[in-house]
Amino acid sequence: QVQLVESGGGLVQPGGSLRLSCAPSKSIASMYVMGWYRQAPGKQRELVASISSGDSVNYADSVKGRFTISRDNAKNTVYLQMNSLKPEDTAVYYCNARHPYLIEYDYWGQGTQVTVSS
Repeated sequence: QVQLVESGGGLVQPGGSLRLSCAPSKSIASMYVMGWYRQAPGKQRELVASISSGDSVNYADSVKGRFTISRDNAKNTVYLQMNSLKPEDTAVYYCNARHPYLIEYDYWGQGTQVTVSS
């Protein structure tokens, strides 16, 4: 019974930056893989970035070099630093926590809106 809460979304101009945060209601075991997904209107949800227990990271090609995912186990928080934002980044961003091999342990946040527009 873990709930994830995202924050940090908003309206930003192209080229601007935002930092998203994800704070679980309960501590997440270090072996869980944490990820950020996004869903734009009329499109399916896609993986943006993920980070493993060993801090191994994975990024979608469209955000590589612009976004950075990190986790702070002491604060029990996951972050997504978003730089050089483009209008194509506009979407609802969701936090995800997934057990690496027990598929029944898969948690999602409610989402936070990111809008990139001039």
